[in-house]
Amino acid sequence: MTRGGHKDADEGPERRCIVSGEVGPKAGLIRFVAGPDGVVVPDLMGKLPGRGFWVTSSREALDRAAGKGLFSRAARAKVTPPAELADLIEGMLAKRVVELLSLARKAGLAVTGYEKVKGWLVDGRATVLIQASDGSERGKSKLRPPAKTGLFIGCLTGQEIGLAFGRESAIHGALAAGGLSNRVVEEAARLAGLRGGAGQQDGGETAGEDTKTV
Repeated sequence: MTRGGHKDADEGPERRCIVSGEVGPKAGLIRFVAGPDGVVVPDLMGKLPGRGFWVTSSREALDRAAGKGLFSRAARAKVTPPAELADLIEGMLAKRVVELLSLARKAGLAVTGYEKVKGWLVDGRATVLIQASDGSERGKSKLRPPAKTGLFIGCLTGQEIGLAFGRESAIHGALAAGGLSNRVVEEAARLAGLRGGAGQQDGGETAGEDTKTV
Protein backbone atom coordinates (compact mmCIF):
# COMPACT_ATOMS: atom_id res chain seq x y z
CA MET A 1 0.00 0.00 0.00
CA THR A 2 1.43 3.37 -0.94
CA ARG A 3 0.65 6.69 0.73
CA GLY A 4 -1.97 7.16 -1.98
CA GLY A 5 -3.54 3.96 -0.78
CA HIS A 6 -3.40 1.50 -3.67
CA LYS A 7 -2.28 -2.10 -3.63
CA ASP A 8 -0.31 -3.60 -6.48
CA ALA A 9 -2.78 -4.99 -9.00
CA ASP A 10 -1.13 -8.45 -9.09
CA GLU A 11 -1.31 -9.23 -5.35
CA GLY A 12 -2.94 -12.51 -4.31
CA PRO A 13 -5.62 -14.80 -5.77
CA GLU A 14 -8.35 -13.15 -7.80
CA ARG A 15 -12.12 -13.21 -7.37
CA ARG A 16 -15.09 -11.51 -9.05
CA CYS A 17 -17.07 -8.83 -7.24
CA ILE A 18 -20.78 -9.64 -7.41
CA VAL A 19 -21.59 -5.93 -7.67
CA SER A 20 -19.18 -4.58 -10.28
CA GLY A 21 -18.42 -7.85 -12.06
CA GLU A 22 -14.75 -6.90 -12.08
CA VAL A 23 -12.05 -9.47 -11.31
CA GLY A 24 -9.08 -8.66 -9.12
CA PRO A 25 -7.08 -9.67 -6.03
CA LYS A 26 -9.33 -10.86 -3.21
CA ALA A 27 -7.36 -8.93 -0.57
CA GLY A 28 -9.53 -5.85 -1.12
CA LEU A 29 -12.85 -7.68 -0.90
CA ILE A 30 -15.16 -9.11 1.73
CA ARG A 31 -16.20 -12.75 1.51
CA PHE A 32 -19.73 -13.79 2.42
CA VAL A 33 -21.50 -17.12 2.69
CA ALA A 34 -25.16 -18.04 3.08
CA GLY A 35 -25.93 -19.29 6.58
CA PRO A 36 -28.26 -22.26 7.19
CA ASP A 37 -30.95 -19.83 8.37
CA GLY A 38 -30.87 -17.92 5.09
CA VAL A 39 -28.96 -14.95 6.51
CA VAL A 40 -25.86 -13.62 4.76
CA VAL A 41 -22.78 -14.12 6.96
CA PRO A 42 -19.62 -11.98 6.61
CA ASP A 43 -16.50 -14.16 6.50
CA LEU A 44 -13.61 -11.83 7.23
CA MET A 45 -11.24 -14.71 7.95
CA GLY A 46 -12.16 -16.42 4.68
CA LYS A 47 -12.55 -19.79 6.40
CA LEU A 48 -16.27 -20.49 6.64
CA PRO A 49 -17.45 -23.54 4.65
CA GLY A 50 -19.73 -23.18 1.69
CA ARG A 51 -19.84 -21.29 -1.53
CA GLY A 52 -18.36 -17.84 -1.09
CA PHE A 53 -19.38 -14.63 -2.85
CA TRP A 54 -17.30 -11.51 -2.81
CA VAL A 55 -18.01 -7.78 -2.58
CA THR A 56 -15.53 -4.94 -2.89
CA SER A 57 -14.77 -3.40 0.49
CA SER A 58 -16.60 -0.12 0.02
CA ARG A 59 -19.85 1.30 1.34
CA GLU A 60 -21.24 1.82 -2.13
CA ALA A 61 -20.64 -1.79 -3.15
CA LEU A 62 -22.02 -3.24 0.09
CA ASP A 63 -25.11 -1.03 -0.04
CA ARG A 64 -25.80 -2.04 -3.63
CA ALA A 65 -25.30 -5.73 -2.88
CA ALA A 66 -27.73 -5.53 0.05
CA GLY A 67 -30.28 -3.27 -1.63
CA LYS A 68 -30.43 -4.84 -5.08
CA GLY A 69 -30.78 -8.50 -4.12
CA LEU A 70 -27.32 -9.34 -5.41
CA PHE A 71 -26.54 -11.66 -2.50
CA SER A 72 -29.53 -13.83 -3.40
CA ARG A 73 -28.45 -13.88 -7.03
CA ALA A 74 -24.92 -14.93 -6.07
CA ALA A 75 -26.16 -17.54 -3.59
CA ARG A 76 -28.76 -18.82 -6.07
CA ALA A 77 -31.25 -18.80 -3.24
CA LYS A 78 -33.27 -16.30 -1.21
CA VAL A 79 -30.93 -14.90 1.45
CA THR A 80 -31.18 -11.84 3.68
CA PRO A 81 -28.23 -9.55 4.47
CA PRO A 82 -27.87 -8.16 8.01
CA ALA A 83 -29.30 -4.70 8.65
CA GLU A 84 -26.87 -1.76 8.27
CA LEU A 85 -24.40 -4.09 6.55
CA ALA A 86 -21.70 -1.50 5.80
CA ASP A 87 -21.69 -0.30 9.42
CA LEU A 88 -21.49 -3.88 10.64
CA ILE A 89 -18.53 -4.68 8.39
CA GLU A 90 -16.74 -1.46 9.32
CA GLY A 91 -17.07 -2.26 13.02
CA MET A 92 -15.83 -5.81 12.52
CA LEU A 93 -12.85 -4.69 10.47
CA ALA A 94 -11.92 -1.91 12.90
CA LYS A 95 -11.93 -4.38 15.78
CA ARG A 96 -9.83 -6.83 13.79
CA VAL A 97 -7.23 -4.23 12.81
CA VAL A 98 -6.90 -3.05 16.42
CA GLU A 99 -6.51 -6.63 17.64
CA LEU A 100 -3.87 -7.43 15.02
CA LEU A 101 -1.99 -4.21 15.77
CA SER A 102 -2.04 -5.10 19.46
CA LEU A 103 -0.60 -8.54 18.67
CA ALA A 104 2.10 -6.90 16.56
CA ARG A 105 2.97 -4.64 19.50
CA LYS A 106 3.26 -7.62 21.85
CA ALA A 107 5.51 -9.35 19.30
CA GLY A 108 7.82 -6.34 19.19
CA LEU A 109 6.79 -5.43 15.65
CA ALA A 110 4.99 -2.17 16.45
CA VAL A 111 5.72 1.03 18.37
CA THR A 112 3.89 4.27 19.04
CA GLY A 113 4.96 7.76 20.08
CA TYR A 114 6.52 10.38 17.84
CA GLU A 115 10.14 9.87 18.92
CA LYS A 116 10.03 6.06 18.75
CA VAL A 117 8.33 6.10 15.37
CA LYS A 118 10.79 8.65 14.05
CA GLY A 119 13.67 6.51 15.29
CA TRP A 120 12.35 3.44 13.51
CA LEU A 121 11.91 5.43 10.31
CA VAL A 122 15.42 6.88 10.51
CA ASP A 123 17.18 3.56 11.16
CA GLY A 124 15.17 1.73 8.50
CA ARG A 125 13.37 -0.66 10.84
CA ALA A 126 9.90 0.68 10.04
CA THR A 127 8.17 -0.72 6.97
CA VAL A 128 4.77 0.88 7.62
CA LEU A 129 3.83 4.30 9.01
CA ILE A 130 0.56 4.58 10.93
CA GLN A 131 -1.09 7.93 11.66
CA ALA A 132 -4.47 8.76 13.20
CA SER A 133 -7.12 10.03 10.80
CA ASP A 134 -8.18 12.62 13.36
CA GLY A 135 -4.66 13.77 14.28
CA SER A 136 -3.23 17.20 13.53
CA GLU A 137 -2.23 17.47 9.88
CA ARG A 138 0.65 19.71 10.85
CA GLY A 139 1.97 17.17 13.31
CA LYS A 140 1.49 14.25 10.95
CA SER A 141 3.32 16.05 8.12
CA LYS A 142 6.58 15.80 10.07
CA LEU A 143 6.78 12.07 9.35
CA ARG A 144 6.76 10.29 5.99
CA PRO A 145 6.17 6.64 5.08
CA PRO A 146 9.32 4.51 4.71
CA ALA A 147 10.99 5.28 1.40
CA LYS A 148 11.67 1.60 0.70
CA THR A 149 8.01 0.57 0.95
CA GLY A 150 5.83 3.69 0.91
CA LEU A 151 3.38 1.82 3.14
CA PHE A 152 0.95 3.98 5.12
CA ILE A 153 -2.12 3.34 7.27
CA GLY A 154 -4.31 6.37 7.88
CA CYS A 155 -7.77 4.90 8.46
CA LEU A 156 -7.61 4.43 12.25
CA THR A 157 -8.65 7.03 14.78
CA GLY A 158 -6.36 8.14 17.57
CA GLN A 159 -8.54 6.26 20.06
CA GLU A 160 -8.28 3.04 18.03
CA ILE A 161 -4.50 3.29 17.73
CA GLY A 162 -4.30 4.04 21.45
CA LEU A 163 -6.43 1.00 22.25
CA ALA A 164 -4.00 -1.24 20.39
CA PHE A 165 -1.11 0.15 22.45
CA GLY A 166 -2.88 0.24 25.81
CA ARG A 167 -3.26 4.02 25.79
CA GLU A 168 -6.17 6.41 25.73
CA SER A 169 -5.08 7.81 22.38
CA ALA A 170 -2.11 7.80 19.99
CA ILE A 171 -1.33 9.66 16.77
CA HIS A 172 1.79 7.98 15.37
CA GLY A 173 2.72 4.33 15.01
CA ALA A 174 5.06 2.17 13.00
CA LEU A 175 5.32 -1.48 12.00
CA ALA A 176 8.44 -3.52 11.35
CA ALA A 177 8.55 -6.30 8.77
CA GLY A 178 6.75 -9.49 9.75
CA GLY A 179 3.76 -11.70 9.09
CA LEU A 180 1.59 -9.91 11.62
CA SER A 181 2.46 -6.57 10.07
CA ASN A 182 1.38 -7.85 6.66
CA ARG A 183 -1.98 -8.85 8.13
CA VAL A 184 -2.43 -5.43 9.73
CA VAL A 185 -1.76 -3.75 6.37
CA GLU A 186 -4.19 -5.99 4.49
CA GLU A 187 -7.04 -5.63 6.97
CA ALA A 188 -6.46 -1.87 7.27
CA ALA A 189 -6.75 -1.62 3.50
CA ARG A 190 -10.20 -3.17 3.62
CA LEU A 191 -11.23 -0.92 6.50
CA ALA A 192 -10.07 2.17 4.63
CA GLY A 193 -12.17 1.11 1.66
CA LEU A 194 -15.20 1.60 3.89
CA ARG A 195 -14.02 4.76 5.59
CA GLY A 196 -12.49 6.51 2.58
CA GLY A 197 -10.82 9.89 2.95
CA ALA A 198 -7.57 11.48 1.81
CA GLY A 199 -4.40 9.81 2.94
CA GLN A 200 -6.13 6.55 3.79
CA GLN A 201 -5.79 3.17 2.19
CA ASP A 202 -8.51 1.59 0.20
CA GLY A 203 -9.25 -1.97 -0.75
CA GLY A 204 -8.03 -1.15 -4.25
CA GLU A 205 -9.02 -4.10 -6.36
CA THR A 206 -12.13 -6.24 -6.71
CA ALA A 207 -12.82 -9.97 -6.50
CA GLY A 208 -15.71 -12.39 -6.73
CA GLU A 209 -17.27 -15.80 -6.21
CA ASP A 210 -15.61 -19.05 -5.24
CA THR A 211 -17.02 -22.52 -4.90
CA LYS A 212 -14.90 -23.89 -2.04
CA THR A 213 -13.70 -22.98 1.40
CA VAL A 214 -10.74 -20.58 1.40
